[in-house]
Amino acid sequence: MSALVRIAAWILAIGLVALPVVAVLNGWIAGERWPMRKLAVTGEFAQVDEAAVREAVLPYVQGGYFAVDLAGVRSSVAALPWVEKVEVRKRWPDRLEVSLTEHTPVARWSDGRMLSEQGQLFAAPPGAGEGLPVFDGPEDRASELMSMYGIARPLFLPLGLRVERVTLSARGSWNLVLDDGTELEAGRGDPQARLARFARMLPQLRQDPARRVARADLRYTNGFAIVWKEQVNESQG
Repeated sequence: MSALVRIAAWILAIGLVALPVVAVLNGWIAGERWPMRKLAVTGEFAQVDEAAVREAVLPYVQGGYFAVDLAGVRSSVAALPWVEKVEVRKRWPDRLEVSLTEHTPVARWSDGRMLSEQGQLFAAPPGAGEGLPVFDGPEDRASELMSMYGIARPLFLPLGLRVERVTLSARGSWNLVLDDGTELEAGRGDPQARLARFARMLPQLRQDPARRVARADLRYTNGFAIVWKEQVNESQG
C-alpha cells in the first residue's frame, strides 16, 4: 500500500469517527435521543415574564442536549426588556439553567428609556416607571444627573415636594422641576448651595396661598429671582 493510499485511509477513518460527533453537536442527528426536557429560570426578578424567557430559549434547544447554543440562548434572553445580566449552563442529561438579573430603575430618560442604578440606559415597555423622575441630558453624563437628583431630592422632600425632572443642557446648565410645577434654573457648575438656599426660603415663599412660585432663577450670588404664577379667580367662569 502506497503512502498516498495510507493517508487517504487515515483521513477516511478520521472522517467516519468525527462526522457523527459533528452531526450530534450540531443537532443534525440524535436530537430526539438526548432532548432538552427541563428549563430552570432563577434569579430575583419581577418585571421579566418567565414565559417570555421560555419562548426566547426554545429555538436554541431543538437540536438536543449537545447542540444547545449557549451563546445564542444568552443573547436572546439578554434582549428581553428589563434584563441586565444572564448566565446559562447545561446540566446532564436534559436540563438547561438560566439565571438572570433585572435592571433596577432609578429614573426615566427623556426618550422613553429607563436609567438603572448602575447608570445603564435600557429599553422598557411604554408606561413603565410611573412615579420615577425624568432625566434629560447627554447620555455620557447620566451619572451626573443621578448625583444631582441625589443632592436635590432630600432638600425638598421635607417640604412635601418631589423632584420630578432634572435636565442638564449641552453647555452644562442645570434645570429642575418640582412636582408642583415649580421650575428651578440652577445654572452651571455645582448648584448645591444655591438649591439649598432656595429650599430654606421656600416655606416663607409659600406662606401666602394667593401666590405660588412658577419659576426661580437661582443664578445669583446672594439671592434669586422669582416669577409668580398667575392666580385664577375661582369665582369667575
